[in-house]
Amino acid sequence: MDALISFLSRTGQTILNVARQFTLKDAIDVLVVTALLYGVIKLVRETRAGQLVKGILLLVVLFWVSSSNVLNLMMLNAILHSFFQSAFIVAVILFQPEIRQALEQVGRSKVGQSLASAVGMKEKERDKTELHQAIDGVVEATALLQQMRMGALIVFERHTKLGEIAATGTIVEADPSAQLIGNIFFNKAPLHDGAMIIRNGKVHAAGCILPLTASDSVSAELGTRHRAALGMSENSDAVVVVVSEETGQISIAMNGKLTRNYNRVSLRETLERTVLGISGKPSGGRRILGKLGLGSGSSKKES
Repeated sequence: MDALISFLSRTGQTILNVARQFTLKDAIDVLVVTALLYGVIKLVRETRAGQLVKGILLLVVLFWVSSSNVLNLMMLNAILHSFFQSAFIVAVILFQPEIRQALEQVGRSKVGQSLASAVGMKEKERDKTELHQAIDGVVEATALLQQMRMGALIVFERHTKLGEIAATGTIVEADPSAQLIGNIFFNKAPLHDGAMIIRNGKVHAAGCILPLTASDSVSAELGTRHRAALGMSENSDAVVVVVSEETGQISIAMNGKLTRNYNRVSLRETLERTVLGISGKPSGGRRILGKLGLGSGSSKKES
């Protein structure tokens, strides 16, 4: 009993000493480290990195067992020791997609955007006017393509530049009228299978190849267009509009999530809210499918 009281007394004294020396700088240090650890844990839980972490923890356990006095597995211990000596390089290679995604998310955050160079008000107003025209053209074109059962994949570039993606297609640099978009996605046109990229209110490129989603839990009814839209939204902050060739259904992929069942009104509202930043009430008629892109009741595979 005396030993327990003595231990508690020493522990309390240690805590009091630490509290006396704790400064504002230490508080900031703790908050920053906590935020970083939370971000790492969240990233690991939401990506396939979780399985890699489990594998690494298993190797750590094997390394501890192999170096114990009971087993003393010298060969296994030497191999694992060499592996952990290069652990930093191995971690960068294994977690390269997750690290890149995390850095891109930091760059797209409010803090990252505040560090970016400011743009003049006149240029912003001009860009908004052109984006309004682009949204009008896309809404009219998707309504037309929906009636004609023709597929489309339209990417609104935002803060993340998509130069590498645009380079896979054909540079257009034209005003995004409904007639132009309809002609590009006409099912016998040479560029209809690829994606269209809208940059600064212009059709910047068409026939572009997008990365497919990294998720292995996407609904089987979603075809290549929807998987490419999800993949593009996972790798950037772009807003991607999809028109299904099979059902004519209009969907939007953003931040790795897919929402569907849009009509002309709800599509315009969503694009104005996400691309232009104009606040508006989200339409209640569409269904949020979530990050896995779980499909609707239709059993028909959508392209």
